[in-house]
Amino acid sequence: MNKFIKDQISQLKPSATLAINEDSNRLKKSGKKIYKFGFGQSPFPVPELVVNALKTNASKHTYLPMQGLEELRLAIADHLNKINNNNFNKEDIIIGPGTKELMFLMQIAFKGEVVLPAPSWVSYQPQALIAKNKVHWIQTTSNSNWFPTAESLENKIKNIKEKNLLLFINSPNNPAGTVCKNLEEIAKIAKKYRLTILSDEIYSHLTFDDQYKSISNYYPEGTIVSSGLSKWCGAGGWRLGFFAIPNQLKEFKESLKILCSESFTSVSAPIQYAAIEAYRNDHSDYLSDVKKILSFTGKYVYENLKSNLINIAKPEGGFYLFPEFTNAKFSSASEMCKDILQKTGVALLPGSDFGLDSKKMIARLSYTDFDGSSFLKSTSGSKKLDNADLKKNAPNIVDGVFALKEWSNSL
Repeated sequence: MNKFIKDQISQLKPSATLAINEDSNRLKKSGKKIYKFGFGQSPFPVPELVVNALKTNASKHTYLPMQGLEELRLAIADHLNKINNNNFNKEDIIIGPGTKELMFLMQIAFKGEVVLPAPSWVSYQPQALIAKNKVHWIQTTSNSNWFPTAESLENKIKNIKEKNLLLFINSPNNPAGTVCKNLEEIAKIAKKYRLTILSDEIYSHLTFDDQYKSISNYYPEGTIVSSGLSKWCGAGGWRLGFFAIPNQLKEFKESLKILCSESFTSVSAPIQYAAIEAYRNDHSDYLSDVKKILSFTGKYVYENLKSNLINIAKPEGGFYLFPEFTNAKFSSASEMCKDILQKTGVALLPGSDFGLDSKKMIARLSYTDFDGSSFLKSTSGSKKLDNADLKKNAPNIVDGVFALKEWSNSL
C-alpha cells in the first residue's frame, strides 16, 4: 500500500460512468463500432435562451458570493416552490459546481451513517467511503420499481445502532429509469425515525407522465432537495447544481457553506448569470420535445429487449433501463458486460457498480447515443414519433438494441 495515500482512498477506482465513456471512446478511435449505452449524458442542446444568456454574461469575471448569486438563488427557490409546492427562500439555496461536489461536501460534513437503496448512483457509496461514513444497503427488486418499500426501510433502520442517518432517494432513478411510487410511505418512516433525506431530483423534469412528486412534499423539514442543469437542460459540462436546505437543517447548511468556502470558493460567474434564465423562464416546449423523444426511445428499447430471456422494467423518466439477462452465465455482471462489449460493441455498466450483487446478471443501459440537436429539429412540435424517426435520428439505438438482443438469444 502506498504510504502517501490514505487507506480509504487506495480502495477506490475511477468513477464507473466516466471510465466506461473513456473506454468507449478509446475503442471507437481504434476503429471498432461502439454503441455508447454506458454513459448517462443528455444528448440535447442547451436551450437557446440560456446559451444566449451565457454569451451576454461571458465578460463577468469577479468572484460571486460563496453561497451563490442572490438573483439565481431566488429564481431557484421560486422555481421549486412553483413545481413542487415547496416553501423555500433564497437563503435556503446553495449553488455548487454540480450536485456531485455538493454531495461530496455533504458527506464530509455529515456525522452519522448512510442508507442507500441498491441500486443507487455510482458515486454515493464511494463518497461515503472517502468521508468515512458507514453505508447500509437496502436491496430492492424490480417488483418494487427498484426502490425500498416502507417495510424494508424500517426493518433496516431498526437494525442500525447509529440513529443519525442520511437516506438517499433518487427519482426518477439512475440506473433503472423508474419513478418512486411510495414516497409518502417512505416519508412517514423517515419522519418516525428522524432521518435526513437527500432527494436527488436531477431527473425530475424528465418524468414522462408529468406527474412528478418530491418527497419534500411529505417530509419538508427533513429533506434536502438536490438538482441542477446537467440532465433537463443538457448542460452537464457547465457544472452547476444546487441544494435547497430547509430551515430546520440550518446548522447543516451553515457547515456546508463553510466547506464550500474552503473548497471551490464560488461557481463560475457567467454560468450563474446564465442559469438565472434557465430557472426563471418557461422551457415547457423544449422539455415537451425532449421528453417525447426520450419516452419514445425508451419505449422502443424496452419493447425490443423485453422477453422471456430479458427482464426489464418499463422506463418512466430520465434515460436509463436496467435489463436482467436471465440466461447469461458469467462469473460476474462485469464479465458479462465485457463479453457484450467485445462481441457486439455495446457498452453497458454492470449492476454491481450500483450496489447489486455481482452475481446478478443485470446492467445499466443509457439510451442517449444519438445527436439530440438534429433529432429535435426533425421532430419538434406536435409530430407523433414512429420507428422511422428513430431509425433516421438514432440509428445507433436501433442497431445497438438489435445487436444486444442477438447476443442474448445466442447464449
